[in-house]
Amino acid sequence: MDYLIAFLVGGAICAVVQIIMDNTKLLPGRIMVGLVCAGAILSFFNLYNPFAEWAKAGATVPLIGFGHLLFKGVKEAVDSQGFIGTFYGGLESAAVGISGALIMGYLASLVFKSKMK
Repeated sequence: MDYLIAFLVGGAICAVVQIIMDNTKLLPGRIMVGLVCAGAILSFFNLYNPFAEWAKAGATVPLIGFGHLLFKGVKEAVDSQGFIGTFYGGLESAAVGISGALIMGYLASLVFKSKMK
């Protein structure tokens, strides 16, 4: 059942973003930044954590979940270290995901060659 919920929630988030992309003139980069900010804002109001616990990977894997992860890391670091946690909390909580994306991107660049149009 967890897989079905994750699939449906993740698909719904992606469908909403696709509708936004198709019906607005927003560039993909701005939409991506908006998703990360939306995740952080929803986490600030403690709305995203219960949703993420219910939907699991369907809510944490999309970019909106990355904003939630960054906010959660900053909040925990500020609670334990004070103001200095603002600067490293988000990166500390997301370090594995960021590192994985960088490593996989580098490996893909070794395997595939880009073509100019």
